[in-house]
Amino acid sequence: MEEHKNQENLNLNQEQPQTSPEPSENLEFQNRIPLEDLRKSVDALKAELAKVIVGQHEFIELLIVALLTDGHVLIEGVPGIAKTVTAKLFAKTLNTAFSRIQFTPDLMPSDVLGTSVLNMKTSDFEFKYGPIFSNIVLIDEINRAPAKTQAALFEVMEERQITIDGHKYELEKPFIVLATQNPIEQEGTYALPEAQLDRFLFKIKVEYPDLEDEILILKSQNDRKGSQMEVVNAILSPEKLQEYRDQTRQILVEEKILNYIASITVKSRTHPHLYLGGSPRASLAIMNSAKAFAAINGRDFVTPEDVKRAVTPVLRHRVILSPEREMEGMTPETVIEMLVQSVEVPR
Repeated sequence: MEEHKNQENLNLNQEQPQTSPEPSENLEFQNRIPLEDLRKSVDALKAELAKVIVGQHEFIELLIVALLTDGHVLIEGVPGIAKTVTAKLFAKTLNTAFSRIQFTPDLMPSDVLGTSVLNMKTSDFEFKYGPIFSNIVLIDEINRAPAKTQAALFEVMEERQITIDGHKYELEKPFIVLATQNPIEQEGTYALPEAQLDRFLFKIKVEYPDLEDEILILKSQNDRKGSQMEVVNAILSPEKLQEYRDQTRQILVEEKILNYIASITVKSRTHPHLYLGGSPRASLAIMNSAKAFAAINGRDFVTPEDVKRAVTPVLRHRVILSPEREMEGMTPETVIEMLVQSVEVPR
């Protein structure tokens, strides 16, 4: 009898695994964060901009990464390559407020931030908000304004607030500055101080299109019936954008990836070709950007490739070449590539 019971128990134990849930239901770690909606929105945003903008895929992707990481962007390129148009169309894909400020040598801080004006009826001073009080702010030719006006952006870019006459005015979320500058025509320009450059998440260099893209630009412009701004529609709302930002912050970064990021930044401070290396803010920018790159690729974890994609746009405006290397014609991008190659990739 006992042998019969033991045999029945053995049969039950053997049959048990067949009725248990499949292991795949418990091991779907790639779905820890629901990123499918985020990916679809990013694809829709790219498709909307592609109605007008030909090529410039890296430019647009870096703008999207900056949007997800709540970072400001410095855009550098020669005139006529759609820097301003892309920034304006990008702002239109978001259902938010937009303002544009043209920086000139006679621009004053009050022209950007706002000023207190006496109300004759009440005999009280009222604050008149400047154009910086918006969600997406496009600053054209940021290096045209003098240092005093550029310094007015320090607090608003870092803390998303303005302090005037002892009163603090907070800006609505989202708040992103997209600033353009021309690297060729330097007459009448003022170099941006390092403290201000460090507040930009990315510096994006926009190059000339190749022959095929140039032909497509001509065809697109020739065939278009309406204006450029009428073609592009809003894709994201501020609420949805905040949801995507929260998801991006949850992307997993393993300790070995954190060590990899820190090693690159710390090594930039002692590199023989560099006079100035990256700050801890640069390390944070690389980490947050790598998270966004992972998110738009549908991954909830960061890989070394995500880090590599973020390093150059994050560091190129934060490092300063040594005088000897600058005289030799070496570029920051070349040194950054050497720097990345010298740091062991985690496995």
